Amino acid sequence: MVAQTITRVEQSGDLAVMRFEGDITSNSEEAILGKYRELAAGTARIVLDFSKVPYLNSSGISLVIQLLMAAGKASQKVVCFGLSAHFVKVFTMLGLSKYTSMHPDETAAAAAVA
Repeated sequence: MVAQTITRVEQSGDLAVMRFEGDITSNSEEAILGKYRELAAGTARIVLDFSKVPYLNSSGISLVIQLLMAAGKASQKVVCFGLSAHFVKVFTMLGLSKYTSMHPDETAAAAAVA
């Protein structure tokens, strides 16, 4: 059974932290793109927290790519942390490192957008 995706957003000035929880699949569009679209005007830096995401399929990766493309068009800087070693490899193979950087923990991710 697929666990529903929940996204908590923590906004502080021009920084938004999007904390994902649960599986990211085709059913996660509102939790990923919907929450991205609701970010406060003036958001320039975004941290994506994948630390509570046990499963991410190709449809879910597509949603993350759409978020990264939209952020790029808006000149927003996006960094990620909490990805498993497997998904770091997948993101790298797909070339997503052109659009985001991947970090081992929140401290490193926060430093990358400071």
